[in-house]
Amino acid sequence: MVEFQIRDHEPSLLPQGKEWKLVWSDEFDGTELDRSKWDFRLHFWGERFPTYTDEGIELDGNSNLKIHLIEKDGQYYSAQLQTGANSFDKPGRIQPNPWGQRDFWPLGEIDKPKFMHRYGYYEVRCKFQSQPGWWSAFWLQSPSIGTSYDPAYSGIESDIMECFTRDGKITSGNIFGGYGTQFQQEGRVNYFMDTPYEAYHRFGLDWSESGYVFYCDGKEVSRASEHVSQVEQFILLTTECQGYRKGDGKTPDPILKTAVLPDCFTVDYVRVFDEIRS
Repeated sequence: MVEFQIRDHEPSLLPQGKEWKLVWSDEFDGTELDRSKWDFRLHFWGERFPTYTDEGIELDGNSNLKIHLIEKDGQYYSAQLQTGANSFDKPGRIQPNPWGQRDFWPLGEIDKPKFMHRYGYYEVRCKFQSQPGWWSAFWLQSPSIGTSYDPAYSGIESDIMECFTRDGKITSGNIFGGYGTQFQQEGRVNYFMDTPYEAYHRFGLDWSESGYVFYCDGKEVSRASEHVSQVEQFILLTTECQGYRKGDGKTPDPILKTAVLPDCFTVDYVRVFDEIRS
């Protein structure tokens, strides 16, 4: 890997053998989230999800975003940020469609994305949450995943980093075919980081026409090349509390009750680079 220096900020680590240019970034300078770049994901499968929130976001004035775990009356919440939207981000409408008929496709109106991109290097530098019961992730998603037989045209989910546990184990890789019975995975691996969990870490994805290469702290951890999205996708920077996807959707995982607050997932930067081609 080679360093790409950003003035007054930590450098990026980029794959060798290519020339790169920065095309989008958030260094999280200042004290307020840049809403021209990020929206909040608040829905799941078209319904308001009880644990997603637009609260608990802090910019600390030292170029760090902090996503906090929040507890209110025994319930737990944390934020999910995204630069675009998926069809299940908005609830379906109950009013008639433009032809006076009731909607047969349960999709609400999707907002215009703030940033979509295809092919390049996607990188985050972050420090993980310390308490159990919630997880963090940096990933790409297609607005139309699973809507066609060929993932090249409907897009996929690329999990550049998912951190579910506190033991240094990370998940990276792709999901394609949608989230129903055609759910499939490629290049999806679990591995342990070489450096301490408590340190800052860099995670990156080199997505090209020929495939995907995933990196952790400058080292390759996985590859995938059989199913490659050819459509623009958006970026997500998310956290989630365990337990709410099961049962009545209102009960947190008991382990959350052992979490000592305050606790947060800290992000130094998110950057997107294009390869410079002659």
